[in-house]
Amino acid sequence: MPLLYAVAAVDGNSVPPRCDCFAHRYGNAGDHRDRVRRYDSDMTDAEWAAVRDLLPVPAWMSGRGGRPEGYCHRQLLDAIRYLVDNGVKWAALPADFPPYKRVHAFFTRWRDTGLLTEFHDRVRAAVRTAHGRDPQPTAAVIDSQSVKAAASVHSATRGYDGAKNINGRKRHLVVDTLGLLLMILVTPADAGDRATAADMLPALKAKFRYLRRIWADSGYTGDLVTWANTKLALIVEIVKRTDDLSGFRIVPRRWVAERTFGWLMRSRRLARDYETRTDSAQAMILWSMTMVMSRRLARHRRRARSVTPRPGAGAAA
Repeated sequence: MPLLYAVAAVDGNSVPPRCDCFAHRYGNAGDHRDRVRRYDSDMTDAEWAAVRDLLPVPAWMSGRGGRPEGYCHRQLLDAIRYLVDNGVKWAALPADFPPYKRVHAFFTRWRDTGLLTEFHDRVRAAVRTAHGRDPQPTAAVIDSQSVKAAASVHSATRGYDGAKNINGRKRHLVVDTLGLLLMILVTPADAGDRATAADMLPALKAKFRYLRRIWADSGYTGDLVTWANTKLALIVEIVKRTDDLSGFRIVPRRWVAERTFGWLMRSRRLARDYETRTDSAQAMILWSMTMVMSRRLARHRRRARSVTPRPGAGAAA
C-alpha cells in the first residue's frame, strides 16, 4: 500500500520547525536558511496545504535506507517549479534556492524511483475527486505534439516530422475528460501515432482498468481501432475535422487534449525540448502538469470554504 506524506505531532523541548515538511521535522533542513517566496512559480500556502499530504514518504522515513534530506522539501519543489516555469538552466537557478546540484539530485531521484509519477497521480486523483469524478477515469483523449529539439538532444532520440516540418521530438499524451494527464511518452518526432499508441494502450489499460473509450484524430485510424477493441476492450472513436467549414472550429472531444498542450506550452522549459534524456523530458511535463493541478486544487478548496455556511448562519433573527 503506498504511503502518504502524513505528519504526526512531535513532542519535545526544541523550537518548533519553521516548515512542516519531513525534512524540517525529521531531517536536517533546519541547518539551512529559509527563503522569502517572491516568484510567481512559488507554491502559495494554499497550494502547499493541498499537496503536502500527497507527497511520497522519503525512503529514510520508511526504513528503506538513505540519509535524511538536508534541504526543505517545499524549497526543492519551488526550485523545480521555477526551472520548469521560466525555462532557465539548472545552474541559473536563483541563489535563494538550495544549491542547484542538490535540486537536480532531488529531481533525478524522483524521476528514477517513480516518486514523481506517484506524486503526480495522487494530485490528479485529488483534483478529480474535488470535481466530483471517480479517481479512475472511464474515457480519455489521445493526441501528439511535435516540438523542436535543442542542440543538446542526441540524434538517436530525435527525428523529423515531415507533416509538421519539425526536427525534434514528439509528445504523445493521453488525458482524461478534464484535460488531466493520464500517460505521457516522448519519442523521436518521426514516430508514427498509431504505432506509438499501440505501445501505450496496453499499459494505459492496465493502469486504468475502468477505461472504456478513447477519442482520437484521424492519425489513429486503421488497424489500431479494431486491435484495441478486440485485445483491450477499448473503443477508439475517431473524431474527424469537418473540412467543408471555413475558419476556426472547435473539434468535439479533441479540444480537451489541445487545451492540455496549451497548458504545457505556458511552461517555458517545454517550449522546446532541451532534455538529453527522454525520461527527463517526460518528467518536465509531469512537473508542469503538477503545477496546473495544484493551483486548480487550491482554487477549488478556497471556493469550497467560501460557500460553506458559518455556524448559525441563516437562523431567524
